[in-house]
Amino acid sequence: MNADQTDATALPLVDLDATAQAEMVRTGAATPMDLLRAAITRCEALNPALNALASLDADAARQRVEGLAADGAFHGVPTLLKDLLAWPGLPIGLGSRLMAGQVAPQGSAYTEALEAAGLVVLGKTTTSEFGLLGTTEPLATGATRNPWDLSRSTGGSSGGAAAAVASGMVPVAHGSDGGGSIRGPAALCGVFGFKPGRGRTRSAGIPPEAPLAGVLSDHCLSRTVRDSATWLRATEAEGLPDPLPEPAALANEPPAGLRIGWFARDCFGELPEPEVLAGLERTVALCETLGHQLVPVAGPRLDRAVAGRAMFDLMAVTTAGMIDMLAPGLQDDAAADLLEPYTRWLADHGRSLALPRIGEAMQVIAASGAVLTDCLDGVDLLLSPTIPFAAFPLGAFAPGTANEVLRAHFERSAAYTAPASLAGCPAMSVPLHVGPSGLPLGSHFIAPAGDEALLFRLAFQLEWAVPWLPRLQALSRRLAWRRS
Repeated sequence: MNADQTDATALPLVDLDATAQAEMVRTGAATPMDLLRAAITRCEALNPALNALASLDADAARQRVEGLAADGAFHGVPTLLKDLLAWPGLPIGLGSRLMAGQVAPQGSAYTEALEAAGLVVLGKTTTSEFGLLGTTEPLATGATRNPWDLSRSTGGSSGGAAAAVASGMVPVAHGSDGGGSIRGPAALCGVFGFKPGRGRTRSAGIPPEAPLAGVLSDHCLSRTVRDSATWLRATEAEGLPDPLPEPAALANEPPAGLRIGWFARDCFGELPEPEVLAGLERTVALCETLGHQLVPVAGPRLDRAVAGRAMFDLMAVTTAGMIDMLAPGLQDDAAADLLEPYTRWLADHGRSLALPRIGEAMQVIAASGAVLTDCLDGVDLLLSPTIPFAAFPLGAFAPGTANEVLRAHFERSAAYTAPASLAGCPAMSVPLHVGPSGLPLGSHFIAPAGDEALLFRLAFQLEWAVPWLPRLQALSRRLAWRRS
């Protein structure tokens, strides 16, 4: 047994969320090194099966333990960062062969906040190339497998983070969300996924003038609601007029008599798969038993040709600019050989767009967000499925699949989640159900801009009514037994 294998700590600690692990450190029941050893053991045992890690640097993590700030809310808790977020000294792969061997020279205000919270970063989780696809199967690192069924996808683009948290590698992990890249994988892997509203958190290094800067959010995937709330408190922008209350205060103030508008059809008018629709109906019934008023509504409806083209155009311009910035010294052919076909297609399209077309796309995105805002008039929250299907087979939408098929899959995957991003509203995927297939299903709630607290209050209430942590703990044990 090597220094990182401690049977006395690995399995008990994996059952605890990040808040409980930090409390053990505060009370002296465990040390940060105990938590670190348990997490390293778990990562090394499970990653061969799941392939959720883009990199793991145990030695650097041990060094970080020595210099931890003792007053952080997550003091000593191990975590992983999605490999789109730069952390000084760690690889920054962006899910791309183009970035092989690159190390981030600096972080951001966001990573400084994570460090101040006392989190111990072990390494990076896998993502689709540049976060572009709704599945995590990049050519750079290979397919990430869903802990519930290793033949299935975790979704994208925070698929590695979702797999790591669901399996118990770490209790909480960073993710990022543009069209639903936290919420979709959270739903497919049965964990809690929250997207803060626009401007809620500190900068993660995206230039504010970037075409999609107002759509992107950084946060986490977690096993419990309180861990997500604590993470948001740690990373909130400074000077907010309404900072998020303490998690205990949110948990102790369950909402009463909310008017929740619910809808089954996505923003393009399509219904989800039958088991997802059945899960939505169960969530409607659950909320009614909790005393809320559930009102059928049409939901946000967008023109697929217009809104889909605008989003595609802005993703293309962003991708082209990123590649030109990251690989200025490479000849076009050399860079192209390192990129996945879909990424090349996007970049080529982005370079072909004239400025008026980009301005038009920005206007369409703003108008699309306003559609969602209008839907919130007369209700406190909106409810829908998170994603229209359960976890799908690996390979169905892998790199190399026809470009138009991949584009259509992205639109289908994000058709419930993207409107909240376009409007800058907070939203969450709550892992309330497991379908007849044995795969988890997510329920998606959207609040008006600035009302993260209401979402968390409801999330605590739902977690109390239908606890999902025992389900994840059982999954962790099954994976450990299977590995042994």
